[in-house]
Amino acid sequence: MNDTNGNAARYFVDRHVSEGRGDRSAFLEGERTLSYGDLARQSDLMVGLLARHGIRREQRVAMLVLDTIEFPVIFWGAIKAGVVPVPLNTLLSRDYYEFILQDSRARALFVSEALLATVAPILGRLADLEQVFVIAAGPGPSAPARRSFWGRGTQATARADGHLDFASELARATPGTMVEASPDDCAFWLYSSGSTGWPKGVRHVHESLAATADTYGAQVLAIRKDDTVYSAAKLFFAYGLGNSMTFPMSVGATTALLPTRPTPDSVFATFARYRPTIFFGVPTLYAALLAAAGGARPAGLERLRLCASAGEALPEDIGKRWKALTGADILDGVGSTEMLHIFLSNAPGNVVYGTSGIAVPGYDLRLVDEANEDVADGEVGELLVKGPSASEGYWNQRAKSRSTFEGHWTRTGDKYERRADGRYVYCGRTDDMFKVGGIWVSPFEVEQALISHPSVLEAAVIASEDAEHLLKPKAFVVLKAGESSRDLAEELKAHVQAAVGKWKYPRWIEFVSELPKTATGKIQRFKLRELEERPK
Repeated sequence: MNDTNGNAARYFVDRHVSEGRGDRSAFLEGERTLSYGDLARQSDLMVGLLARHGIRREQRVAMLVLDTIEFPVIFWGAIKAGVVPVPLNTLLSRDYYEFILQDSRARALFVSEALLATVAPILGRLADLEQVFVIAAGPGPSAPARRSFWGRGTQATARADGHLDFASELARATPGTMVEASPDDCAFWLYSSGSTGWPKGVRHVHESLAATADTYGAQVLAIRKDDTVYSAAKLFFAYGLGNSMTFPMSVGATTALLPTRPTPDSVFATFARYRPTIFFGVPTLYAALLAAAGGARPAGLERLRLCASAGEALPEDIGKRWKALTGADILDGVGSTEMLHIFLSNAPGNVVYGTSGIAVPGYDLRLVDEANEDVADGEVGELLVKGPSASEGYWNQRAKSRSTFEGHWTRTGDKYERRADGRYVYCGRTDDMFKVGGIWVSPFEVEQALISHPSVLEAAVIASEDAEHLLKPKAFVVLKAGESSRDLAEELKAHVQAAVGKWKYPRWIEFVSELPKTATGKIQRFKLRELEERPK
C-alpha cells in the first residue's frame, strides 16, 4: 500500500504540489476550477478556520454539502487538522438530520445554502452544535464566470440569520499546519444509508482511503492522471467519495462535479461538457439513461473508456444494452459503507454481465450458511469479506458492531452464489430471500427477468402470502414511458416463467409509478413489505 506518512491528506493533497502537479485541475464545477495547488492552500486555511473557532482534534464537524468544490476543501482541511469530517446525505428528512447531528455530537455544521432551510428549525435544539457555516450558492447563469475558487471574493461574515459565511471565514483564516496522524487514527465518519432503522455512524481510519485506491482504484480501474472522472453518485456516499476523490486524487486526475440531482438530462449535459473517461453510476440511473437515450448515443462519450456500477446488482440486460449503445462496459461491483468501497467486481476485459465478478485484489471472500459454515459452489450463502479498508466499527452501536465485524471478517448482509468458475452471482439481501415450495427464490433474479421485457423500466419483488398462507413472489413494476399495463400482467408472468423457472414467476403484479429507494438508488423492499402487511 502507498505510504501516506500517517495523515491521509499528505498523500492525497500536498504530495501533488511537492511533486510538481500543483497546477493540474483537481475539480471542475461549472465555471469554477480547483487545482491541486489551490486545494492544498485552501485546506491549510481550513485548518486555521477550525482552530480559530476552537474546534479541536478528534472532534466532529458535520458536512451537509452539495457536490461543489467547497466539499473537498472542508473534508481534506478537517483531516489535515485531525478533526473528523462527517459528510451527510443531502436528501434526508429533518428528523434524520436531527438524529445524526445529535448522535455525532458535531461541534460545527458546514451547510450549502440551498439545504439550510431543511435543518434551520432543529439547529437550536442541538446542545453540542456551536457554529454553523453557510456555503453561499455559486453564481447563476448570468453572473460573471469565476475561473478559480482561490480567487473567490469575500463578503461580510455576519449573515442576517446569525450564521457564519464560509467563504468569508476561510478568507480571514491563517493557514494552519497538518497534524501528524497514525494510519490507525480515525479520519472521518460516514453514516450508513441503512435499509431499515436509523443510520449508523461508520468510522474509518486514515489508511482506509489509500487502501481503496491501491486495490480497486489501481488494480481494477487502472486509473491514471490523464483521466477525467464523473460520478453521478454523490460525495456523501462511500461509493461517490471513492469515485470522485480517493481514486482520481491518488494519481492527480481530474473530477467533474455536478451539484444538482443526476437526472438523464443533467447527466447527458455533463457528458457533453466534460467528456469523461470514467463514469460511475447506479443501476437505476443506467436504466433511466438508456430509456431517455432512445437508442441514440449521447454526446461527449468519445473518450469514455469504462463505466462502473454499485449500490445494487446490475441487471444483465441493462449492462448489455449500455455496452451496445456506448461501446463501454459497465464494471458491476459490490461495496459497502462499512468497507468504504468496492471489494467484489468485474474488471476490464473480464466482464460477465449477470454476475458481480470476483474478489478485488487485496480482499478475501467467504460464503457461509446459518451455522457460519462455508457453503459449496452452487449453494447460496451470506457474503463475508476481509480486507484493508474495513471500518473500525459503528459509533455508539456496540451490539451491531459485534454482529457485523467479526475479527478480520465483515458481514455484508448480502446473499450470493459462487459459480464453479469462481464468479459470484447476487441473490438478494439476507432479509429479502424466501422459499417457494422449499426452494430458495432470489427477488433479484425475478426482477432481472422482468426488466428484460421491453415494456418494463424497473421492478421489485417481495414475498406475499397466498390464500393458503404460503409465500409466493409478488412484483411491483414500473413501465417505460408510453407503455400500457392493459393485458400485460399475464404476458409478464409467462415471460418470467420462460426466463428463470415456472415456480419463480410472480403470482401477482402491481403496476406503480415509482419504487421506494434510498438516496443511493437501492430499492427499499422492506417498504413494499410494510405496505403488504397493512390491513386491506
